[in-house]
Amino acid sequence: MKKFALAAIAALVITGCQDKKGVSYGFADKAENLTVNDVVLTEPPVANQSLKATPEPSSSIQKKIIKEGDISFETNDIVKARKRVTDALKAVGGYVNEERQANNSYEKRNEYTLDVRIPAAKFDGFLKDITSAGDRIESKSIRSRDVTTEYIDVTTRLNNKKALEKRYLELLSKAGKMADVLEIENKLNDVRTEIESNQGQLNYLSKQIDFSSLNITFYTQQSSKDNGQGFGYRWQKAIGDSVDIAVTLFFGLITLWPVWLAAAIIVYVVRRLIKRRNAKRAKQQAS
Repeated sequence: MKKFALAAIAALVITGCQDKKGVSYGFADKAENLTVNDVVLTEPPVANQSLKATPEPSSSIQKKIIKEGDISFETNDIVKARKRVTDALKAVGGYVNEERQANNSYEKRNEYTLDVRIPAAKFDGFLKDITSAGDRIESKSIRSRDVTTEYIDVTTRLNNKKALEKRYLELLSKAGKMADVLEIENKLNDVRTEIESNQGQLNYLSKQIDFSSLNITFYTQQSSKDNGQGFGYRWQKAIGDSVDIAVTLFFGLITLWPVWLAAAIIVYVVRRLIKRRNAKRAKQQAS
């Protein structure tokens, strides 16, 4: 009995070893018969996998700050003020994004507006320099916006799409059927479109972070003796208005030349008729 039990145990051990050697978990066999459609349609989202390019957590990543502002000041010499602003801008490696000039002859005010971009690291120094260029600061407003979370989100989505693109390219190199090739290429086109969109957003954010924006307005103020209340200003304005009225009336009369021509013809005809009638009456009286 004892020998029988030992023989039974030995047989079970040998059977277990044979099954272990012949076991298959499905990876190798399935890989041989796996179609591209099965892989494409059933693969898990890339966001669930750990990616090497994924940014670090927000606690350790450098903050991304967008700084922008507006400043307006009065100056006695607008040409010198503009030169000082542009020289300071060149010194810090900035540039003028847009420039506008307004001339108001009625208020006698000449105004410049410069929309400039300055390297973020040199923004404060540039602002201090141009502030001294004005004779009187009218207004100043500086704003900072933290876009760290948005930057991380866009970067993560971009890296995930790039990883997904890489996986599709690997599948495309192994595809054997034309249907599989076409399906993978369609998915690649969609992924690449999303990559371009995310890359554009990231480039825009990076440019705003690297270069702060500042809207600079500087102008000349009219003198107190010519502020619209003095006698000289009102006299000049009255003369100017009179000339404008005279010119308008003159050209208005010229515009009505057909009326004046018709009136002149009528007067001429009437005078001729009256003259003839008087001559006829005088002739009758003389006879």
